Amino acid sequence: MQVHLLKSKVHRARVAASGLGYEGSLTIASDLMDRVGFVPYERILFSNLADGQRLETSGIPGESGSGAIIRSGGTAHLGKVGDRATSMSFTEVAAARATVWQPRLIKLGEKMR
Repeated sequence: MQVHLLKSKVHRARVAASGLGYEGSLTIASDLMDRVGFVPYERILFSNLADGQRLETSGIPGESGSGAIIRSGGTAHLGKVGDRATSMSFTEVAAARATVWQPRLIKLGEKMR
């Protein structure tokens, strides 16, 4: 049996920009992606802490060190620049391993560090 568990999480990131001029994805600074193990174009669950909205999209790498979280396409309509948000991905783990599973998490502060 497989158990669906949290794999990766960037918690309390601040949305840096939004733009309609893209088909729709979530740009995440590549160093943040690396730290939590997000893979480019992986399915991401994005949760806006300001208004409680959640959406699924794909994560694409942004400029390393920028702290960038950028909503593109239709996601740009959900919330506003400056909102705090959490980005998560999930994986399937064998049930026998689920009790010792540890996701990769980071919690960002005011300066996106």
